[in-house]
Amino acid sequence: MRQSSLVVVANRLPLDDNAAPDGACEWRRSPGGLASALHAILESTPATWVGWGGGVGSAPALPDIGTLRLRPMPLTEDELRGYYEGFANSTLWPLYHDAVEQPVFDRGWWETYRSVNRRFAEAAAEVAEPGAAVWVQDYHLQLVPQLLRDLRPDVLIGFFMHVPFPPPELFMQLPRRTELVRGMLGADLVGFQREQAAHNLAQLAEKLVAAEYTENTIRVDGRVVRTGAFPVSIDVTEMESLSARPYVRNQAHKLRHDLGAHKKVLLSVDRLDYTKGIEHRLTAYSELLRDGRLKVHDTVMVQVAVPSRERVESYRGLKDRIESEVGRINGEYGRVGEPAIHYLNQPFDRADLAALYQTADVMVVTPLRDGMNLVAKEFVAARGNDTGALVLSEFAGAAAELEDAFLVNPHDLDGLKETLLRALDADPADLARRMSAMRAHITDHDIHAWARAYLTALDHTGRLAQHLPRQRRSLARR
Repeated sequence: MRQSSLVVVANRLPLDDNAAPDGACEWRRSPGGLASALHAILESTPATWVGWGGGVGSAPALPDIGTLRLRPMPLTEDELRGYYEGFANSTLWPLYHDAVEQPVFDRGWWETYRSVNRRFAEAAAEVAEPGAAVWVQDYHLQLVPQLLRDLRPDVLIGFFMHVPFPPPELFMQLPRRTELVRGMLGADLVGFQREQAAHNLAQLAEKLVAAEYTENTIRVDGRVVRTGAFPVSIDVTEMESLSARPYVRNQAHKLRHDLGAHKKVLLSVDRLDYTKGIEHRLTAYSELLRDGRLKVHDTVMVQVAVPSRERVESYRGLKDRIESEVGRINGEYGRVGEPAIHYLNQPFDRADLAALYQTADVMVVTPLRDGMNLVAKEFVAARGNDTGALVLSEFAGAAAELEDAFLVNPHDLDGLKETLLRALDADPADLARRMSAMRAHITDHDIHAWARAYLTALDHTGRLAQHLPRQRRSLARR
């Protein structure tokens, strides 16, 4: 394979699971996913992407997607179980999300995680040009930066953590905590969604590897590692354009008719994950119906839960509980032809998501913990007429930017119920003011601004960011 000056290393390749009829590869998009975040950047920036293709066994060569070359990484069944389902998603994921679910510590999983990280590092070393920049993504690959530095000290190495990074008192539970911190510190720049996460890493580096730190720098082993907050965003222009398509407008109109033109529509779009607060949300809605504060004749909820990690036992249990609760609520409060909740456990393409965003009166985004949550930003971008309300968890990274949302603590069920009612009953002028302010912010801080900020911080020459389009300035700020 030819070498590249920019290499992205991530757990998954950005591929649709279903190949096109002619065998061509298509970009994989999902709500809030990494591929969705990087799509706009790599459309215009020649690069190689190293990642797992999603299957088990050998990984055949794949054709390019535009200017993006693909380097598939094979995983065996044992590696999938130990590296991905095990250490990444049953140890790190729950711990990094405030231990909402109890993390599992398994020594065998660690060995597999380390072995797979080494193979990813070797693949990146193979495809990187001399002096290239290698951008490693997320918690699946925390050991790669240092492993890659050992192999290729000539390359620039960036690492970005898309999920929350926990405070020291939680992280210290990990049996292999020192190796994980050293792995991240192999990077030249470690980026996070929030500044507090960078501070958490600095404290851990001081405690575990005797590093010294000042604001946004960590000195370790004679090197300086820079850290910082780079809140990830969306391609606002793309979502606005998508939302203006006749198909999307017509589909939104049809959905409103099917759901009940006179009804207020509550919408949630999540991956099926215990961090997303779906069960808390259903409880709050159920209690509002029970108490007569909402009525099925006037209000309906649409809950999209995109399938996720279906082989992990805790996710299968969550799916069963949610489906049982939706059935109970519809059984108690629904009427013939008029359910209280429309529950959709299926993937949605982006056009249909845009139509759903335009259908909602209230978008309910209430994760118990989330690194960012791009669905919240997509909803704002899709509402070109400045209508609709966004109810947003204080514990989503997006809350630090979308301050004009109806912010809520999703653990406080009474507070969640009151916030839902406030959003449903809000004055249209107040909603327009809030939405306009949020649209102005995400327009000024779009995906291109995020990539430009990170890549410029990684390489001060500006070489990495030269292909990126300039972000569009908000009309509200002109």
